[in-house]
Amino acid sequence: MSASDPVTGLLIAIPTVIVACRGGAALARRVGQPPVVGEIAAGILLGPSLLGWLWPTGQALLIPPESIPYAGALGQLALLVFMFLIGLELDLGVLRGLGRTALVVSQASIALPLLLGAALASGMYATMAPEAAGKLPFVLFIAVALSITAFPVLARILTDRGMYHTPLGALAMACAAVNDAMAWCLLAVVVTITRSGSALDPVVTVALSAFFLVAMLYVIRPALARWTPGTGRAGRHTPDAERDGLLLLTVFTGICLSSLATDRIGLHALFGAFVFGLVLPRGSLPVERAATRLRTVVVPLLLPLFFAHTGLRTDIGMLGNDLVPWLWAAAITAVAVLGKWGGSAVAARACGQGWRNALSLGVLMNCRGLTELVILNIGLELGLIGRDLFTMLVLMALVTTALTSPALNRLHRREVRGLVLTPGSALVPDAGAHSDRS
Repeated sequence: MSASDPVTGLLIAIPTVIVACRGGAALARRVGQPPVVGEIAAGILLGPSLLGWLWPTGQALLIPPESIPYAGALGQLALLVFMFLIGLELDLGVLRGLGRTALVVSQASIALPLLLGAALASGMYATMAPEAAGKLPFVLFIAVALSITAFPVLARILTDRGMYHTPLGALAMACAAVNDAMAWCLLAVVVTITRSGSALDPVVTVALSAFFLVAMLYVIRPALARWTPGTGRAGRHTPDAERDGLLLLTVFTGICLSSLATDRIGLHALFGAFVFGLVLPRGSLPVERAATRLRTVVVPLLLPLFFAHTGLRTDIGMLGNDLVPWLWAAAITAVAVLGKWGGSAVAARACGQGWRNALSLGVLMNCRGLTELVILNIGLELGLIGRDLFTMLVLMALVTTALTSPALNRLHRREVRGLVLTPGSALVPDAGAHSDRS
């Protein structure tokens, strides 16, 4: 293979990116941050923001230019698997028993960021939007981008802190589940509007999308339920290598075909992977094993390529020495924090939560992580945002995610004073307790 062969480049780029992201994740854990913060930071540092600025030749050696399109394609494939896993793990059943509080907080946590984001986007459209971007899709996209919560990152934070099975943790997961479902629906609307070439295109896309959802829910899901080995029948839960291999093949094929369907409909391919995860039957050990194989192989080995691809698109140097871009970046971050944290906290307090738990819920809902990067890359690909605004929004995602752990520590310092925290150590008391009300 020649030096310009993309395979040769991939053999260099893939281990470089994996090692950098793993190192970033390990460092993030050591300082009490979610691993995704270190992975995002590592991806940015591999790009023009640091490595390409300090040592362009070294960047070209470690991530050869000819390998970038192929590495990006592999990262996108891993992203489809990641979105499938989000759909598979998104259990709207957690809403049962949480009632009014979960409903009110989830709606407030997306409504206020949408309103504030739309107002901010209207103000920045004249100077920050690409020439080809229409005002309506630009405003809607920024509004959605500021209203997202990273459901999988939130679940990991709650698990690491021993909060997953607490009332506050259950409430946060329920609110994040509803929030993400609504945000992805709104993003689908934005994609439809952006890709429409005529007045009839949105109607056709909506009709085809409805047909796709009905087919997935009432045809594909029952068929998978009948075919998928369940845990309730004797002997069917026993591991069988051949059956598990066939199921893994079926799952991966389903991810690809569902993604292809939504891409052809006019939505993004990620929606198909997400919906396939939602409709895949739960409660089956073979399905869980198939998902675990994908999670333990594809996510750690190929998903870092997505972080690197995002990092190559992020150039902090583009903001330059001019104060104006940095003021816009600060405004975006401030609006994002005020909308998510403020909206969630006020709504939770209005529903009877104590201020400490209400503020804690706001902090958790303000976590954006990898999900935000997915949405931002979609916006960049659609031409709704430019590289400069993309960089500002990536920085916002990094800051709001990194804010989660220290803010929780600060809010609950009385519980942890004098204690050594370890993963799995409970931090937050019962959300129903009245001792934290002020």
